[in-house]
Amino acid sequence: MEQKTFQLNDIVQMKKTHPCGENRWKVIRMGADIRIKCQGCGHSVLLPRRRFEQKMKKVLESAE
Repeated sequence: MEQKTFQLNDIVQMKKTHPCGENRWKVIRMGADIRIKCQGCGHSVLLPRRRFEQKMKKVLESAE
């Protein structure tokens, strides 16, 4: 299976949209858990790394 690579401050797309209608999330914390922040309403979610990697579709904007 393909390894998904992402970094801090990347904008990622998740498989499901947020209830506010936005599908863009910013990675704001990395470690064993990943914290992402919705770019539409500002809500943040903490996910275990494994679950985040399963639910992430692709990186839209790299932080570089």
